[in-house]
Amino acid sequence: MKISNLLDFDSNLNVSGLTLNSGECGAGFLFIALKGANHHGLNYAKSAIEKGAIAVLFDNEDAKLADEILADLNVLKIGVSELAKNLGEISARFYGEPSQKMNMIGITGTNGKTSCSQFLAQTLENCGVIGTIGWGKISELKQTLNTTPDALAVQKMLAALKNDGCENVIMEVSSHGLAQGRVNGVKFKGAIFTNFSRDHLDYHGTMEAYLETKLKLFDAPNLEFAIINLDDEISDKIIASIPENVEIVGVTMSEKQSPRGQTLSAENIELNLSGIQFDTVWQNQKQALHVPLIGKFNLENLLCVLATMIVLGVELEESAKRLTHLKSVNGRMERFGGENNQPLIMVDYAHTPDALEKVLRSLRSHTLGKLGVVFGCGGNRDKGKRSQMGKVAEQFADWVIVTDDNPRFESNEEIVKDILGGFSSNEANIIHDRATAIRTAIEKANAQDCVLIAGKGHEDYQEINGVKLPFSDAECVKKILVQA
Repeated sequence: MKISNLLDFDSNLNVSGLTLNSGECGAGFLFIALKGANHHGLNYAKSAIEKGAIAVLFDNEDAKLADEILADLNVLKIGVSELAKNLGEISARFYGEPSQKMNMIGITGTNGKTSCSQFLAQTLENCGVIGTIGWGKISELKQTLNTTPDALAVQKMLAALKNDGCENVIMEVSSHGLAQGRVNGVKFKGAIFTNFSRDHLDYHGTMEAYLETKLKLFDAPNLEFAIINLDDEISDKIIASIPENVEIVGVTMSEKQSPRGQTLSAENIELNLSGIQFDTVWQNQKQALHVPLIGKFNLENLLCVLATMIVLGVELEESAKRLTHLKSVNGRMERFGGENNQPLIMVDYAHTPDALEKVLRSLRSHTLGKLGVVFGCGGNRDKGKRSQMGKVAEQFADWVIVTDDNPRFESNEEIVKDILGGFSSNEANIIHDRATAIRTAIEKANAQDCVLIAGKGHEDYQEINGVKLPFSDAECVKKILVQA
């Protein structure tokens, strides 16, 4: 593509590729030099040029630094105002605006984004997904570094999904992704709000700032519809922020009605070890469902998925039929044991106070004996939620083992101390080694008991002092149960 067609810059040079990484440069590439947290991309411009870059793009604010670094280099130098903010639009242009040619559904909320995205990917035809677990078609996911990748990576992924025949793309949209403009340039057709509770305050500072960031998704240009969980206490505020031309469908497990648009509800809800049974009501139609998932909070996710399918044109009866074939998501209420005289073991990603409470409350209704939990908190993240999670664990479980999560660069003893600050007693068992903690919990439990292993879910590593060491909760549980 000619630079003049890509940017407001008079040049007939053809660009063969875009990259933020100098190591990925090739002949004819445009190297995009952004300012990072620790280093500036301009410091790698020389390496990019040696590998074939014909032009360097930088923010006008960094023009002085660009002049110093690029002064003697034979390369086209292009300054752009607010480059980070405009990167998404530039990238979308280069890749042919792929999001305009597919049904783009963005999902935001503190919890439930991954479950909703994976369930929709299972139920919608020709569907791709971008999120925490990976990107691509659900049968062949490729790894992502972040829940919402950088703006250039997003457009490259969307172009690949379009070329792979995807008609629908479900994308998890994190608050970091919204704040940093990673979804700028993505033309969302629909948006889903799952729920809102404390998380990422180390980044956003306040709950108010966290919410304002989330609301950006519902003001996206081209947005046609929004699915809103009415049972969340801030749902009315979410709805009030949505432009009048956007269709709204509210979903509820109670009798609440959406103040705007229509409502999809669930009633006659029954939970058992085989799953969730309920009736859904939509436009005076009632449909009975039995879905093989555990946890009442999963019903919130199911209603969001069901409403999305209906808005996209799938009839209620057919939508309900597809839900009955859902499979659980890796690390999201993933079930092990529960038979042959073994306790029921659940592995879940719950890493916020709200998520942990919802999971424990849900498991209580499935548990005949005692309910235990093994959990920790990540290092170098929101410290304020640690005591809250300790309080939740003590309140809703019969016994607790506090262990290490991803300590990162923090002292694991200090993290545990913060967690114990939420306990009213000293009855928590502290076992720093996560594998030993999980083994202890399983060996402690009886056949009628349930044990929740919380916090890491699908992750296959533990991050300690900057090193990612192989570790999977699910694999650890399976190994212990086989040996039992």
